[in-house]
Amino acid sequence: MNDDVRNIVLGVVAAGISAALGWVARTYLWKRRLRRKQSFFGLPDNSESLLVVNRGAGGPELAVMRYDVFALLELAALIKDCNAHAQILPHDTARQGFGERTEFCVGGPASNRRMAAHLSSLLPGLRVNVDSEPGPDRGSFQIGSERYRVDNGKEEYALLARLTAERSQNTRPVYLFCGQTAITNQATTRYLARNHERLARKYGNSSFALLLKVINSQAYGPDVVELVEDVTRAAQTPLPAAATPRNTHRAS
Repeated sequence: MNDDVRNIVLGVVAAGISAALGWVARTYLWKRRLRRKQSFFGLPDNSESLLVVNRGAGGPELAVMRYDVFALLELAALIKDCNAHAQILPHDTARQGFGERTEFCVGGPASNRRMAAHLSSLLPGLRVNVDSEPGPDRGSFQIGSERYRVDNGKEEYALLARLTAERSQNTRPVYLFCGQTAITNQATTRYLARNHERLARKYGNSSFALLLKVINSQAYGPDVVELVEDVTRAAQTPLPAAATPRNTHRAS
């Protein structure tokens, strides 16, 4: 074997080794990223999860509003990426505890009994005005001493929460997507889909509750979302029986 042939062979071998090492490194990084994602969502391989959704007001059996369907699609993609499975349940048939399976609960407490139960037991410092009669506070959020009113199509608020039962260990989380309007439910799921890696780095597997603001949804749909603040502590602290908000946030 002359020098030229030997150099060619060595080059081919070196290229093969480099390609193999690169493949191993990419596979390792991909698997590590997947495991972190699965841990954050509580969705190991082949695990089961629940998608709990509100029914469309006045609609037929299992009717779901269009934006809530879009929200379910966002969540279904996340679940599939984790190699897990999902079961869709209407809010009034999901009569079971939480912690055994990861749960994604979509919709406000006015149309989702399951959401109302979660807010009452897990976030007693958050109240949502569910009055059926029109008024300036209809649909507003009260968190501690602050009130956040809805201005339809311009400024609307939503809550994104990841919660676990404090009394149990190794429980699967409950994710809440509680918006003031249907489109804010989708905006909240999209925010989670886009920012779950950053949230996982910041919070790990701990509970959190974030207040989001959806800007000009009548023009931008569910895409323009701002983080208002982390309201975990305030939302988990029970409100006094006669709590009256001192400050009101209005859309300008």
